Amino acid sequence: MLKINKLLIAVCIFVGAVTTVSAQNSTNSPYTRFGYGQLADRSFGAGRSMGGVGYGLRSSRQINPMNPASYSVMDSMTFLFDAGASFQMSWFNDGTNRSSDINGNFEYVALQFPLSRRIAISAGLMPYSHVGYTFSAISSDGPGSLTQFSGTGGLNDVFVGASIDIWKKRLAVGANIAYMFGKVDHRRSITTTNTMYTMNKTEAHSLGFDIGLQYTHPLTKTERLTFGAVYSPARELKTTRYDLISNDEYFLSSMIQADTATNEGFGTPDTYGFGVTFTKDYKLIVAADVSYQTWQGTKIPGTDNAKDRLKVAVGGEYIPNNFTRLYMNRVRYRAGLHYSNSYFNVNGSGYDELGVSLGAGFPMLDNRSFINASFEYVKIVPAKTNVGLINEQYFRFTLSYTFNEFWFMKRKID
Repeated sequence: MLKINKLLIAVCIFVGAVTTVSAQNSTNSPYTRFGYGQLADRSFGAGRSMGGVGYGLRSSRQINPMNPASYSVMDSMTFLFDAGASFQMSWFNDGTNRSSDINGNFEYVALQFPLSRRIAISAGLMPYSHVGYTFSAISSDGPGSLTQFSGTGGLNDVFVGASIDIWKKRLAVGANIAYMFGKVDHRRSITTTNTMYTMNKTEAHSLGFDIGLQYTHPLTKTERLTFGAVYSPARELKTTRYDLISNDEYFLSSMIQADTATNEGFGTPDTYGFGVTFTKDYKLIVAADVSYQTWQGTKIPGTDNAKDRLKVAVGGEYIPNNFTRLYMNRVRYRAGLHYSNSYFNVNGSGYDELGVSLGAGFPMLDNRSFINASFEYVKIVPAKTNVGLINEQYFRFTLSYTFNEFWFMKRKID
């Protein structure tokens, strides 16, 4: 009965996350005015505090949707549940003005369980992108004119995946099927003698999939290398766009113009991911990832200057002594670095993103479940100087709970 109640709680959290995710606003970056906004970190728990690695990670204690081939590593008696939320502080500098902002919201939720000793299933909800910004500028419509810009929303993926070990716990393959959905709301108000409001709202949905592979090569009885590869084909989004102009801030009356457009050819790119991980059981993990997205030639909202995106990440985890009673020696200490470029140009330039992360996995009393804390500092700088772009930096704290239970074990009492 206790396990059934835990399962019901997990399902309720998952359903609640799906029904409320469209209201999230996890950023206040002016760069999210373009394209689909800020692309989300797709890693969970441990991977997030290790620079965002995941293609080569293969852990029986963590859910890793970055590579669906990883699911089959879990014990055949185990049930996993993972949920996370984030808090972010951002600072902006355009060379003359400075500002700051605070945001935070739900990040992801997922569950995973085995079907047999070789097959496992996972399902969850995670963000694809975030849109959130508010800023103002002097308008060219006359003296004293002011234009204010704001945006909210983003895209999300609900996924179901499966993985199978096909060769002696060394070679595994897996796939995710994902339903992308979401809406993005861009607003602008121009104040002169009167105030005029415009809104561009886009609703989008699409089906897509990821396929992944992992090969594990043993070095010793406790050490091994895992090589991972993932391919995500491009998607074409089904969209409906509403363009409204009104004298009413809430667009309930005084409508001046209302237009609707559907299926304008927006899409997402092909994504290729590769990673390698060195693991020493109960002691050390060192991982490196590289991913490449073919955004150039892909139609995205708000700009015609999409460009290919490269991301590189490295990270590691260290456990002082997993078999001691001293609690701090059983904590999993993590750190990582990552670099990526923007997937669009603004004013003839894109930007580079540099990040460093620190974190820890705090074991619960059963030494199977964990509370994961990740601290990440990211600096966003224009790729070219003197192009009028904003320098942005933010500090993000992510907290997640990984529930690990011997779900299918029957205890006997003599």
